[in-house]
Amino acid sequence: MAGIDESKPFLPVRIAILTVSDTRTLENDTSGATLVARLEGAGHVLADRAIVKDDVAAIRARLERWIADPEVDVVISTGGTGVTGRDVTPEAFQGLYEKEIPGFGELFRFLSYPKIGTSTIQSRATAGVVRGTYLFALPGSTGACKDGWDGILVWQLDSRYQPCNFVEMMPRLMEHMAPADH
Repeated sequence: MAGIDESKPFLPVRIAILTVSDTRTLENDTSGATLVARLEGAGHVLADRAIVKDDVAAIRARLERWIADPEVDVVISTGGTGVTGRDVTPEAFQGLYEKEIPGFGELFRFLSYPKIGTSTIQSRATAGVVRGTYLFALPGSTGACKDGWDGILVWQLDSRYQPCNFVEMMPRLMEHMAPADH
């Protein structure tokens, strides 16, 4: 049965929040603020927070800095996952992935469907792993951030969640790399 195993220790994860937007600032970024409040409320650590424009190079540059930073375990982004010309977050993320986690986007759309109906098909939420860092890209709406956190990430980033979770796999994410590579 899926759930929290209270006999296991909770291990806080260091999470960076990235908002992808041409218009948002820290003062009006409700989606980023929602993710920060939820991760801190769950007992995790906010490793960093940034806002970048809808630009593949800018998104990748920020992601690369966090991927290289041993103080960042997970990056969660909000914004830029739609289908308009400015929506390039999935392209930026997918160009970096060593391993994609297709089930993340599939589950996100499944959870969104009862709330927004067939409009969920417009979301290109995505996730993957790069050099031992998990990357999750959520849509830019506050509701989508709540759905992604409350329905998926709060559980998969909890070391006590059974039958398995992303945290317990962290020590093994770089097994494919030679010791000098990481």
